Amino acid sequence: MDKRLRSILFSLIGVLVFFLLIVWIGGLINPNLQLDETGVLRFVFVGIGLLIVFIIYALTRQSPVWEVGTREVVYMAIGAALYAVLSFLFNGTVFAVPSVSQVALRPAIAIPMFFGYAFGPVVGFFSGAVGNMFGDALTGFGLSPQWSIGNGLVGFVAGLVHLFKDKKRSVDAVLIASALLAALATVLFFINRNVPNKMFYDSEAGIFGDATISLFAGLSAVVGFVLVLLVRFLFGQNLDVVAAVTWSLLGNFLGIGFAAISDIWINGYPPAVAIVGEFLPAAGPNAIFAAILVPLLVVAFASVQRQTGR
Repeated sequence: MDKRLRSILFSLIGVLVFFLLIVWIGGLINPNLQLDETGVLRFVFVGIGLLIVFIIYALTRQSPVWEVGTREVVYMAIGAALYAVLSFLFNGTVFAVPSVSQVALRPAIAIPMFFGYAFGPVVGFFSGAVGNMFGDALTGFGLSPQWSIGNGLVGFVAGLVHLFKDKKRSVDAVLIASALLAALATVLFFINRNVPNKMFYDSEAGIFGDATISLFAGLSAVVGFVLVLLVRFLFGQNLDVVAAVTWSLLGNFLGIGFAAISDIWINGYPPAVAIVGEFLPAAGPNAIFAAILVPLLVVAFASVQRQTGR
């Protein structure tokens, strides 16, 4: 077994082991963190997500993007810790973040997006998956391992840009794919306006998933795409910013889409409920944050690199 394959396997197994430990220890500490009868099926989709990562690695294993050394391991730990803490702060009760149209705002999603782009797909995947799982445990509302894998895929896809020698051409292809996904989800929203928002939770009223999403929430994926498109032209000379934002957008749509679609089987949701009631409320705001926050992180990181001479 070569070093690269061993590193990838250890990383993926590490994610799985961490998930199992969180479920075990979390369930002992907080009853809300215990998985119900769907626990096994949730971990089936965890396995599917891990398999997707491994298959993409296997198909492109000659690329240096899959190198995982000491530096990458450090970045994995930093990214996961940052994402967990920020997810807790914005999803818990430390900061009262007003949500737009019953949408849970998650600006911390920019962390796995940035770490995936800056340090590679494995770092992005680990940061998103482990960080989200740990953040959910800290929040104490409950665990959804397949959604944590979806968050990992967000960072993973953002890092796949480095598989392409021509970043500019890849950006154009990614924008087209993202436009189609945003348009499809938005069309489903207009066809299914009365579908409840499954991401909505009102702790004071004890309401979960009983409110429909507003027009703004239903259009949020398109709004996010338009903002990313603006970044594409405003930062046209800065390919790093453009590539980071566009690939993060695609990662967001694919990763959150994976998680939402998994609930068709896990929770028995009809496809319209999974897309309109889960995907749009989560992926739409994420897309907006990708357009706003990822460029700031990329520019700041480039400035640090210039100052340190790296």
